Amino acid sequence: MSLLRSSVSRTVASAAWNNARLANARLLRHTHPVRFNSSARGPIPRPVQKEKEFNAVRDWDAKVISYEGLKPKTESPTPNSWLIDVREPDEVMQGMIPSAVNIPLTVLPESLHALPEQFREKFGFEQPGRDQEVTFYCRSGVRSTSACDIAKRNGYTNILNYKGSWLDWSDRESKK
Repeated sequence: MSLLRSSVSRTVASAAWNNARLANARLLRHTHPVRFNSSARGPIPRPVQKEKEFNAVRDWDAKVISYEGLKPKTESPTPNSWLIDVREPDEVMQGMIPSAVNIPLTVLPESLHALPEQFREKFGFEQPGRDQEVTFYCRSGVRSTSACDIAKRNGYTNILNYKGSWLDWSDRESKK
């Protein structure tokens, strides 16, 4: 008897579910917009939504500077250009390129948003202006590329990337 009762209850439940599904399908059919009194022929044109395209080149387009281009800037730095080392402080202890300042990549985004007074207090130098020349370097060029992207997204317009970074600099300087 209980086997028959459970079989019947499953059949009733299944029928109820199918009826609900059909009812929902009928409701959905009637909720689509209907166009009346139109002189247009053919299918109703729908607005085309252009997918947001991903363009990595657009996001990572900082100009690359070579050792030869950077060397004169380190020998006679100007107040309108910045050379920023984005390595962590323990890596900086190995050495830095002359005239460089250190802002670790891990704190770069919030540092670029800081008030000038807070920035000066934290790092000990003035915050670069958004239109000033800013050159980033790291150990091997990967983090400097990320730093360029962060700076660009924060409104900086004159960005350079020393992709050779510390490894290239120290290698070339040791050969002299």
